[in-house]
Amino acid sequence: MVATLVAVVLYPHVAVTVPSGNVGVLWKRFGGGTVLDPRRLKDEGLHLIWPWDRLFLYDLRLQSSTESYNAISSDGVSLTASVIVRFRLQRDAVPVLHQAIGPNYERVLVQPGIGSLTREVIAQYTAEQVYSTARQEIQDKIRSLVEDRLTEKMMEREGEESYRVSMRDTVILYDILVTGIELPAAIVGAINRKTEQYYIAEEYKFRVEREKRESERKRIEAEGIRDFQQTVSQGISESYLRWRGIEATLQLSQSTNSKIVVIGSGKDGLPVIFGNAELPAPPSAGSTPSGNDAARERTTAASPTAPLEKTPAAGLAGPAARIPPASDCATPTYRTLLHGCAR
Repeated sequence: MVATLVAVVLYPHVAVTVPSGNVGVLWKRFGGGTVLDPRRLKDEGLHLIWPWDRLFLYDLRLQSSTESYNAISSDGVSLTASVIVRFRLQRDAVPVLHQAIGPNYERVLVQPGIGSLTREVIAQYTAEQVYSTARQEIQDKIRSLVEDRLTEKMMEREGEESYRVSMRDTVILYDILVTGIELPAAIVGAINRKTEQYYIAEEYKFRVEREKRESERKRIEAEGIRDFQQTVSQGISESYLRWRGIEATLQLSQSTNSKIVVIGSGKDGLPVIFGNAELPAPPSAGSTPSGNDAARERTTAASPTAPLEKTPAAGLAGPAARIPPASDCATPTYRTLLHGCAR
């Protein structure tokens, strides 16, 4: 019973389990203290030790430490920077780290060193640069300085088991991230207003450039119109314009819409066509129609709504018009096109 009671009491101190991703450093009470030989580290699993010895566990997996540091920028603005440090321990350096610093190495070694270098780097930039444009550059500088300082710092011991280990061989630094910058509200508002005015000025620059391009486009368009008019004016004659007018008149007269055709009243002798127009008011009893008015009345009375090609020759011929003889049909002229040939 006594042996069983002793075994139950001593079991937690004799059987020690090393969790996954950890390593154990053995400390012997009667054997010289910390065992510095990396080959005698306790790996994952169950291990039996003497009840008067102790086994210290260290995590070898990737670790993350988040801390906020107060700093002052180069223009005297007080700010708060949130920094995340990701690192991992070297397995072979764990016994030396345990003897020189101890399990609280993160609070003693990592956080104070990172905080000091963060303040040193931020002091080189203005508040606006830290807040907006220079954050990536600040991160790179902090990491570079931390790596240099880790190389300079050493863990040393003289005696039977002397060693001189660089801190860079103890801690593997992955990256340093500046996740947040907190400035006073007044400073943040001023920076935002300055940025807004900057982009408004850039907008006006683009507006001026756009107007310059539009002015150039209009100038090129005007030059093109001028060249076109010069080219056309040199190649168009009066007879060509008259012929085009005859063709347009014939096409209008062949449409099925109702119209009024006035012969001999247009410019250059071309007929005037009124589409969907009402008949003119009858003349008063005391007035005598002139020759042109009489011709207009006779043409209207014949068939105002019929197409020109369907109007009989008698209806189109007036006192002042005659039907050209058949011999004139061989050479079509303006009159033969308008009045038709006698068959």
